[in-house]
Formats: sequence, C-alpha cells, structure tokens
Amino acid sequence: MPKISQFWDRGFVGLTAVCALATGGLLLAIISILLEQATPAMGAFGWGFLVSHVWNPVQGQYGIWPQVWGTLCTTGTALVLAVPLGLAVAIGLTESWPHISPEWQGVAAAVVEVLAAIPSVVYGLWGIFILIPTLRTGQKLLPQIFGAGAIGPSVGVASLVLSIMILPTVAAVARSSLRQVPQEYRWAAMAVGATRWETLLAIILPAARAGIGGGILLALARALGETMAVTMLIGNANRVSTSLWQAGSTIPSLLANQFAEAQGMQVAALMYAALVLLGLTVLVQLVARLGVGNEVG
Repeated sequence: MPKISQFWDRGFVGLTAVCALATGGLLLAIISILLEQATPAMGAFGWGFLVSHVWNPVQGQYGIWPQVWGTLCTTGTALVLAVPLGLAVAIGLTESWPHISPEWQGVAAAVVEVLAAIPSVVYGLWGIFILIPTLRTGQKLLPQIFGAGAIGPSVGVASLVLSIMILPTVAAVARSSLRQVPQEYRWAAMAVGATRWETLLAIILPAARAGIGGGILLALARALGETMAVTMLIGNANRVSTSLWQAGSTIPSLLANQFAEAQGMQVAALMYAALVLLGLTVLVQLVARLGVGNEVG
C-alpha cells in the first residue's frame, strides 16, 4: 500500500499539471473565439486592415494603422522612461548607501509597491487634472521643448502616465532580483579593489540580468494592454501622430470607445483589432524573451 504522503504528492503533481494545461487551453480558447468572431472582417479586408488609415463604420471601411502606431509609440516611450528610472529606484532601495538608512529604504519600497495597486482610472484622472496643467505651465517656460500648440490629451501625456504606471513593476522585480545576488559577490569584488560603482555595474547587475529582464517583460505586457488611463489621456484621434503632443489612438482605446455601440461588421472589425493586439503582444514578448535568453546565455 502506498503511503498517504505519496498519494498526496502524486495528487499535487497531477493538479499542477492540469492547471498548466488549462492555462494553455485558455489561451487557445481565447484565440479561437477571436478568430471565429473576426473571420468576416478578415475575409473582407485582409492584410490591408493593418495598413489602412480609415475607420468609418457608416461607409463600412475599417483600418487600424493609426492605432497600431499609437500602441507602439506609447509603449516604446513609456518603456524608455520607466526602465532606467525603475532600475535606478531598485538600486537605490537595495544597495547599502551611507546617506540612506535601511529603514528609509523599506518605507520607500512600500511606497513604490503601493503605486502598482492604484487603479488605472485614478492615474487617468491625475493626468487630466494635474499632469496636463503642469505641462502647460512648463510649456510657457520652455516653449522650445513642448512646441507652440496647446498641450492637451495626447500621445506624450498618455506615455508619461503609462511610464509611471509600469515603473513599480520594473522597480519591484529588479529590486527582488538584486536582493537575490549573494552578498559574497560584493565583498569579493571590493576585496580586489573594485569601487562601489564598479561592483554594481560589472558584477551585481549582470548577475541579476535575467530577473531584471523578466520585470521589463511584465511591464511591457501591461503597457501594451493598458486601456482606461490611455483612453482618457491620448485624445482618441484616428491619425498617425507625428508629434508626442498630438492626439492619437491605440488598439485598446479603440476597443474601449467603440465596442459598446458596435454592430455587424464593426464588431468583426473590432475582434480583428483585438486579435492583432493579441498577436502583437505575443510577438513582442517572444522577441524580448529571446533577447533576454541570449543575454543570459
């Protein structure tokens, strides 16, 4: 007779296997539903749907190139801003600094983690009532940076708020990865004469590279799919923005704005857009993960 402990061990292994398979099955179910609902639009518009600038439900013309451009622009800008700042925050909260006590580091780490729990709609309201007026004041002082046009909901404003939203993810995961680096690495580097910064740049960061890369991937996934805050702040204009301070649109904001009143072919076109967003997210994640894997290897 097998022992009870062996029975529970086998049961636990079987349960985890079922959960793993169910997760993959859920992804396949989502893809199949999107494909089924998007098939009419895929047959009607084909690949031209991705490069067309026209979205006119009245005339039955649909294209999402402005939304694809807006999604990539806001995500890229947010990552450029959030990754260096989040990594700097993680370093400041992990390493030993003579002017920062461990107690203050703990308080600051808790504050950063609280930022991740703030609902996106609150970030959107903050952007409307605080950030935009602040940028308008800065525009009066530095018109050569912000341009002459009045600053309002735009790609740049949405990107700034999006960078703040994903910063806690980058900082928290990077901080956890840096804390996992053995303290002996630091002692050994300093024992051979390396400075604090040389140890950090040559030893600590490379050792935590895989974890930091994982945090960036999580931030990237949230940035690509963020809906409410971006919808409130990007301006929702169906055009390819040539300036950060022009209104634009993203695929999630398009879905949020039009799905409630969509009918017929418009529903199929929105499902097609959702399928493109899912494919774009998976593609970017795979490319980024391969890059992180190559660096680690």
